[in-house]
Amino acid sequence: MGKKRTIGMWLYQNGGGEAIGKKIKKKLKERDIDTIDNVNLRYATAKNGNIVHNGIKLNKLDLFFSYNAGEQTQYQVYLYQALNRVIPMINSYEAFNLTEDKFQTSFVLRQNGIMTPDYRLCHRDDTDELRKIIKKWDKMVYKPTDGWGGVGLTKIESEANLDMLMPFLNQMDLRYFYVERFVKYDNTDFRVDIVDGEFVGCYGRKASGTDWRTNITSGGSVFMREPNDEIISIAKKAAKVCGADIAGVDIIYDLEKERYIVLEVNGIPAFATPEQEKMGLDFNDKKIDLIVEMIDRKTKK
Repeated sequence: MGKKRTIGMWLYQNGGGEAIGKKIKKKLKERDIDTIDNVNLRYATAKNGNIVHNGIKLNKLDLFFSYNAGEQTQYQVYLYQALNRVIPMINSYEAFNLTEDKFQTSFVLRQNGIMTPDYRLCHRDDTDELRKIIKKWDKMVYKPTDGWGGVGLTKIESEANLDMLMPFLNQMDLRYFYVERFVKYDNTDFRVDIVDGEFVGCYGRKASGTDWRTNITSGGSVFMREPNDEIISIAKKAAKVCGADIAGVDIIYDLEKERYIVLEVNGIPAFATPEQEKMGLDFNDKKIDLIVEMIDRKTKK
């Protein structure tokens, strides 16, 4: 009889996360896998070859499942990277790091033939390049390369807009500017959940009133939406090329170019909240089962 398998888990608690965590632990227990819960790397220390949290050596675990978007600090991410060198992680540090960065994600997607909005990355001092771009594109969106929930997204609709924004951006001590061409779309998107290469579920998000951002944190709302085969295929490929075991792929339809494009790949897409489940979003159980199955496979000795 081999050593019993034990994993560490850090799952968000709000929006029904606590109940999801209990279900995951119960299903893992049925497969004889123990779970150490609430392993927040913020409270871990690294010493002499070990990363210790509450007296437990995390580097001796069989796997670490990190699923908490809103609370990552640089310290945690640094330990995430170290831990990933010695045990399996979901998502891997490489996939987490890639999907946290909008430019790097767009670059990788484009390299693999997946359409994204046209983009430019330029040096912070290269304002001439930005002026050329706004003339060519008419409208663009400034995006922080990290961050989530639509925070910091700024729509630039003219050179005058750009002139107003530049002093503010310069104050922020940015090393570079990442801008995307503003895509004309119907103010809705598809959020497609993929786990372990399998399609889990999909819902739509609609921007509120005058806002153009579909993110829930920016006032967007969720609605029931069925994806077609092309959308599912794009989402699966996007998750795969990003190396993400779990991904929420945001897809919109470009009305001018008449094609679907990937707006973003999220490495920590939320489960359906209890309110969304009441609406009919019923993919949580399938998502849990696929995650449990994947943890079982990745921890088999």
